[in-house]
Amino acid sequence: MRDANAGPRTSTRPAVSSMHVFATLLVLGIVFGPDLARWVDSSPTLRTGATVFTGIFVQATPFLVLGVLVSGGIAAFVSPAVLQKVVPKNETAAVGVSGLAGMALPGCECGAVPVSRRLMDQGVPTSAALAFLLSAPAINPVVLVSTAVAFPGEPEMVLARFLGSLATALVMGWLWTRFGKAEWITARLADRGHDHGTSTWATFRESARADLLQAGAFLVFGAAAAALLHLVIPDWVFEHLAGQVMLSILVMAVLAVVLALCSEADAFVAASMSMLPLLPRLVFLVVGPAVDVKLMAMQAGSFGRGFVARFAPLTFVVAIVCASVCGYLVVGPR
Repeated sequence: MRDANAGPRTSTRPAVSSMHVFATLLVLGIVFGPDLARWVDSSPTLRTGATVFTGIFVQATPFLVLGVLVSGGIAAFVSPAVLQKVVPKNETAAVGVSGLAGMALPGCECGAVPVSRRLMDQGVPTSAALAFLLSAPAINPVVLVSTAVAFPGEPEMVLARFLGSLATALVMGWLWTRFGKAEWITARLADRGHDHGTSTWATFRESARADLLQAGAFLVFGAAAAALLHLVIPDWVFEHLAGQVMLSILVMAVLAVVLALCSEADAFVAASMSMLPLLPRLVFLVVGPAVDVKLMAMQAGSFGRGFVARFAPLTFVVAIVCASVCGYLVVGPR
């Protein structure tokens, strides 16, 4: 019998982390790679899908790696208090400054959520923090350069994405200034300050590793989904959408929410859908970093479900309108 005076039994079973899963999949890929290659090569359809998947993944990976390195550097070496010092006292002006500040802080939308919440708790107006939340993952240099690479010969797509995303951030910030209420944010911020026992380089390493595994998973999913769309959906569906601009805009906006891609890689998925006009693909690029399923889950944890129930649907509509207007003015209906 177990001694009644003995303390609780401690489990010695090792925890399985995302790195263990990644390493396991990598080993399986190496071991079964030749068999998998023969299986794919046996079917023209599978070869087409593999080509689309590989093309998107190879093109997007360098920008994804660059983005997570910069994001890790920000987590380790940049305090949100830096942004607070340059935010104007006037709330309307603060929204404009915070929206433009997103250009200077590369990183994916996953990292923008905790940073924007921390800004709120350090005294930055909520409207300004929300403008930063929407602009940082959409108008930073890494995203804009990746968009330019994904759409060679189409520099207007870069400009239209910048203007549409910035307009979405500013409009949502100003709408919060006018109609937002503090009680809509119900979640309390946990203490996630820097661990004084952890070096900045350790923080950088762990932040970059976590962001890479998380964003890399979404990239694999997005590339696979794009390849599946090429294989499963008949050409006549895309031809029909190409002739129905309003319908294709709505479909691409919903697709952006469901796929939940990283903003540093989504341009390559959009570029692969060359059968659609540029305008619906632009809507895909503007809506995705502003509202998707993973963002709604993260925002619910940081701000509360009531906030998401109000903020996400309105952001979805505003992003579609801003992207459509800016896209029509810059790239036209093509």
